[in-house]
Amino acid sequence: MKLSVVIPVYNEKDTITTVIDRVAATPFDKEIIVVDDCSKDGTRDVLKALDRPGVRVFFHEVNQGKGGALRTGFSQVQGDIVLIQDADLEYTPDDYGALIKPITDGNADVVFGSRFLGGTHRCHLFWHYVVNKGLTTISNVFTNLNVSDMETCYKVFRREVADRIKIESNRFGVEPELTAKVARLRCRVYEVPISYFGRDYSEGKKIGWKDGFDAIWSILKFNLFSARPEPLPRKPHAEH
Repeated sequence: MKLSVVIPVYNEKDTITTVIDRVAATPFDKEIIVVDDCSKDGTRDVLKALDRPGVRVFFHEVNQGKGGALRTGFSQVQGDIVLIQDADLEYTPDDYGALIKPITDGNADVVFGSRFLGGTHRCHLFWHYVVNKGLTTISNVFTNLNVSDMETCYKVFRREVADRIKIESNRFGVEPELTAKVARLRCRVYEVPISYFGRDYSEGKKIGWKDGFDAIWSILKFNLFSARPEPLPRKPHAEH
């Protein structure tokens, strides 16, 4: 099965090449789709000079946010499994094997990589953790999923699922939007523990308190006020 890795990037000139190289080094048949969201720090120049086989780069002329970059990336995928990878170094491609296994085994339609299930993680930003857990709880109330980390970057989809999701959010509201939409499609959602090498705001972390309010609105909007899609056709559970 071919893996499509979608990398939204904004102002990550110091990390983007390393991230691409780490993704490229994973032992999977894959394509890498990078979407530069109108970076202003020289990231665009780095990407324009990039010459890597299997890497396609797309450029936004106007900043649209992470959701906008994912919208562009999802429209370009050609693989059987679609995986979202951030352009910083907080998440490691070493976890790809665990992330895609529930799908390749035939058990899952969607997999979330959870930072809170016991993987190696940096201990910092307590209030950021509290907000994440609070938003996840609110999301679970409306989706009836018992995920532990709704805001995780690592969300992985069978291609059939990705094709049925029309991303509407532009900024970080895309995380609760994706969660709501896979729940409304009645996807089989699994979680696996991942490592998390979190950075703080002095190191370039971008999400802020305003995005928390945006996330709450997105939870309400995409769970209560959006048209309900036809459920994903059920697949038989894999035998063990």
